[in-house]
Amino acid sequence: MNEVKISQSVAVLIDGNNIERSIHTQSGDQATMLNIDSLLPKLLVNRSLNRLIYFREGKNISTKLSERLHANYHGSVRPCHKSADIPLSIKATQLASKVDTIIIMSGDSDYIELVTHLKSEGVRVEIAAVKENTHHLLIDEADYFHPITKDDWFSLTPPKRNSKSTRKKSTRKKKA
Repeated sequence: MNEVKISQSVAVLIDGNNIERSIHTQSGDQATMLNIDSLLPKLLVNRSLNRLIYFREGKNISTKLSERLHANYHGSVRPCHKSADIPLSIKATQLASKVDTIIIMSGDSDYIELVTHLKSEGVRVEIAAVKENTHHLLIDEADYFHPITKDDWFSLTPPKRNSKSTRKKSTRKKKA
């Protein structure tokens, strides 16, 4: 039997605020971050990355994130005046004729109409999001849903030390 290889060009568009809020809600930790380095290979599954754009609302955008996305994926961070919905939708529409698949990382129901439109243009549309924070109609409308789980994020908060065990260790006498 001959193995069929499919070559697909993929654009990944991330609604940073939506994904960050979803992860913070699930983890209970505001210092929890998306681990793009481990998640991206799962999303692409041997397909080629054409674009990676992280849309982020606000003025305080991490330069480390921007530098890492550029260095590792030739990606970019796009600041948004308010929400990422409109800029992400415009970019997705612009990319529709240039890629085979668009992966939207967001659970926001505002993207349902965008998904419908992109599919009518012949683009495969996948959603990657935290399932518990994703609108069921968005999952239903997409060609495929990638659940983002705790395996796909990490915490910047160091684990709490047990102060009693630290004191006991420092007061122990060494045996000769």
